Amino acid sequence: MALYLLFESASGYALFHAYGIDEIGQSVDAVRSSVLDLKRFSKAVKLAGFSPFSSAIDALNQCNAISEGIMTDELRNFLELNLPKVKEGKKAKFSVGVMEPKVGSHITEATGIPCQSNEYVQELLRAVRLHFDQFIDQLKPSDLEKAQLGLGHSYSRAKVKFNVNRVDNMVIQAIFLLDTLDKDVNSFSMRVREWYGWHFPELVKIVNDNYLYAKLAKFVTNKSDLSEKDIPALADLIGDEDKAKEIVEAAKASMGQDLSPVDLINVQQFAQRVMNLSEYRKNLYEYLVTKMNDIAPNLTSLIGEMVGARLISHAGSLSNLSKCPASTLQILGAEKALFRALKTRGNTPKYGLIFHSSFIGRASTKNKGRMARYLANKCSIASRIDCYSDVSSSIFGEKLREQVEERLDFYDKGVAPRKNLDVMKAAIEGMTNTASVEGEENGGTSAKKSKKKKSRAEADGDAMDLDKPANTSAAEVEPETEKKKKKKKHKLEEPQDQEMAATGDDETPKKKKKSRDASADDEPKTATEGKKKKKKSKTAGDD
Repeated sequence: MALYLLFESASGYALFHAYGIDEIGQSVDAVRSSVLDLKRFSKAVKLAGFSPFSSAIDALNQCNAISEGIMTDELRNFLELNLPKVKEGKKAKFSVGVMEPKVGSHITEATGIPCQSNEYVQELLRAVRLHFDQFIDQLKPSDLEKAQLGLGHSYSRAKVKFNVNRVDNMVIQAIFLLDTLDKDVNSFSMRVREWYGWHFPELVKIVNDNYLYAKLAKFVTNKSDLSEKDIPALADLIGDEDKAKEIVEAAKASMGQDLSPVDLINVQQFAQRVMNLSEYRKNLYEYLVTKMNDIAPNLTSLIGEMVGARLISHAGSLSNLSKCPASTLQILGAEKALFRALKTRGNTPKYGLIFHSSFIGRASTKNKGRMARYLANKCSIASRIDCYSDVSSSIFGEKLREQVEERLDFYDKGVAPRKNLDVMKAAIEGMTNTASVEGEENGGTSAKKSKKKKSRAEADGDAMDLDKPANTSAAEVEPETEKKKKKKKHKLEEPQDQEMAATGDDETPKKKKKSRDASADDEPKTATEGKKKKKKSKTAGDD
């Protein structure tokens, strides 16, 4: 069976025909040693076809497709043009060797061309890469190097842009820095306690918090200067007046040694550094909380900011975490214990980083493993929603948290939890409701804008009417007034008809009189005709 080699270079696609190599009896080491010689390799392999890329953008698109295991239309046309044609209903008498197995499987599914990717084919393709510039006459080694450098820069730039859009790198760096800051602040606080403890050892027993101790070390400096006047200021710092009085009394009877002013200044400066680090740690934590709410709102609402950020940083990215099954996510962070248990054939760990969640701590000892398995399942769902959904909302995370709470109640009290289907339906309804509310708000703003536009158009129309001559305006006003009169009469007649229907037949003559009067009002009449009609109506009423 003939073997063709598909090589994807930075300058284009190339197809080689390996006609002088017999795979049977060939070991990988023998092939590796033989392909280094160009003369021997050129006798066994020849160029069957070459299709250069049209531009750098085309090269980048082809490279992205190959890295994702997708066959493009250009690659398909190139293969169909340069490979031998296969008759319908018959098997191909050749195969194509490719470097990436995913690309080969896609080519086989789309075109039916048999592909293979093994160590033998990979060694041949490495030799093709080594001697590629010798097979193409017009291609110089410098041109190939330039094409490889430009494609490498554009490909890496595109990948970096993708990571910046996902923004999970910032979370990874923030959680690493937060952990190191915790260690540094603790070690520096212990150094402040030990350093200032030589001067004022009783302060350690009164104040336990590291940040407050650094504040007091900076405020007090020399214990001999403390007096009862400083009690209000100490109370403001600590928040407790009794402790402030205790500090003043302890300073009066302190057993610590005196320090020189230079030593006290150094202690004061170091305490200020510890305070600055503690304040920066608080700001960094707030930054991490906002970032996690933006990137993974469902995971944050389910398990918390710190544990969620540690899961993302341990997995490498949010997309990697979403690809992990629930069983892997459950023991994420306990790899050493897992491999030790597999090596010694002991019990495998039940939880890793998710142990720091409050749900595991609230569960009883016998239910910790079950709770960890259930929580890992929900975290896997939340991470996938955060990674692949276009709309960022924490509704699903809140519903998943409710499910975990119900599962805790089920383990402790035996209360039956809701079904997963019902909870997901409620979450979807909440999403649709929020979307509809946002749409109504947007519609209200657009309606206000349309009303403003209409009012402006009407004002412009009025201005145009004022600019028109008087004759045309008078002619247009008359039919409008007549229409308005008819509408008013019609509205007046409707309630009168209803009243007549309610009162009965006794008031029928009044209705006729009203209709006559209305018809008389419609026609233009002189003053004498109006007087005559009034007299006739009076005589008819006397009769």
